[in-house]
Amino acid sequence: MKATAIAPANIAFIKYWGKKDDVLRLPLNSSISMNLSGTTTTTTVEFSKSFQVDEVVIIDGNFSEREELRVIKGLDLIRKRAGISWKAKVVTKNTFPKGAGSAASASGFAALTVAGFSAMGLLLSEKELTIIARQGSGSACRSIPDGFVSWEEGNSSESSYAHSLFPSTYWDLRDILVIVDSSMKKVSTTDGMEGVQTSPFLPKRLRLLPDRLEVTKKALKDKDMKLLGEVMEEDCLDMHHVMQAQIPPIYYWNDMTKKIMELVVSWRKNDGIPVYFTIDAGPNVHLICEGRDENFVVEKVKKLQSIESFIINHPSPGARLIQEHLF
Repeated sequence: MKATAIAPANIAFIKYWGKKDDVLRLPLNSSISMNLSGTTTTTTVEFSKSFQVDEVVIIDGNFSEREELRVIKGLDLIRKRAGISWKAKVVTKNTFPKGAGSAASASGFAALTVAGFSAMGLLLSEKELTIIARQGSGSACRSIPDGFVSWEEGNSSESSYAHSLFPSTYWDLRDILVIVDSSMKKVSTTDGMEGVQTSPFLPKRLRLLPDRLEVTKKALKDKDMKLLGEVMEEDCLDMHHVMQAQIPPIYYWNDMTKKIMELVVSWRKNDGIPVYFTIDAGPNVHLICEGRDENFVVEKVKKLQSIESFIINHPSPGARLIQEHLF
């Protein structure tokens, strides 16, 4: 009973920060994202009655004990649904740094969920898979459907799920992920969200989000880069202001992060390049533009000093099974 899945990370245009249920990982608000072709996790899962313990291996990297326990909890959700207590071997690899605010947990738990249920011989609907993946890592639910995805806030486990708004082929966007620091961030997303209610900016953010979500859906429907970029940057800055006003405050940006943000504004104003930034819970910067402007943006990125690397992403299909196993 072995299966392998590949799942993309995703970048949220409208983000979520904070949960109303920590166990079920129900978000305080709905969110909208795009799956990314160049930042993926591949995971092979095998269940066997001969295994004595769960074994978790990451290729070219290490799991902390806390991360390993999260994976085992994800396996427990699969075992509970299947009604089978067999232990599992899990081998996984990423194409990008984990723990640096690039949604490695999203792609990781999406791949684990899809591979795990297939290894158990269970066929779940896409909606059911997103509900299970959400309980491992909230944003993992957005990495399962195709392309441009909405995660519905919901008020229960069954009503908080993700679905595709548009397929990956709908709009030729680019996400150029600029890695300014690939090291593990000091405050995990899960830990960071615990203090969200102490931020005086949270109530205003939650009031504004319904309108932002509708504007984002319109921008996607109309393929309006300016409208998408403006609401995306506004929401990014708003989320980080909430973080920075928490007790204790969280500062994910570094000097290079801020420099790139300033440069993006300059590129639009002085060079006429319609490119916009967004940043998840980490220092790395996602530059969003249309495919026709990719070369202009990449040339600008290549001239940046003190960055580690960059990854060019297209809109991607969601998590899917593949035949090539990792073990």
